[in-house]
Amino acid sequence: MVVTLWTNRTERLEKGAVLATDLGELTLLEARAFQQRWIMRFAEIGDRDAADARRGLALRAEPISDPGELWVHELIGMTVCEADGAERGRVEAVQANPASDLLVLESGALVPLTFLVGQSGGRLIVDGPDGLFGDP
Repeated sequence: MVVTLWTNRTERLEKGAVLATDLGELTLLEARAFQQRWIMRFAEIGDRDAADARRGLALRAEPISDPGELWVHELIGMTVCEADGAERGRVEAVQANPASDLLVLESGALVPLTFLVGQSGGRLIVDGPDGLFGDP
């Protein structure tokens, strides 16, 4: 199967890793990088027809415990603040974007994650350019 990853944690691709799907678990036999994606072979998928039947299927892995990392699901509901302390709203979603994933705020504002400079107590601190939030 050809898979697009939404993680930078390639340890999830080790032989024997078990990935969950809506159709059951899949055990990874092999994974190798191919252009911008990965080619993966699973124990439960024996041929091309079986792989084609799973086209578009989302794969999920168990969370990795890493206190130094911010995970997408943890960002939802956090309050975005500028470096001067001005609150700009709560995060409703994280939108994938090739240049940088975007925090989608309840106001509709989009904040590139590249502007994130810190976090503390449910607050994300951003340092973006003037006008990021539509202010003159």
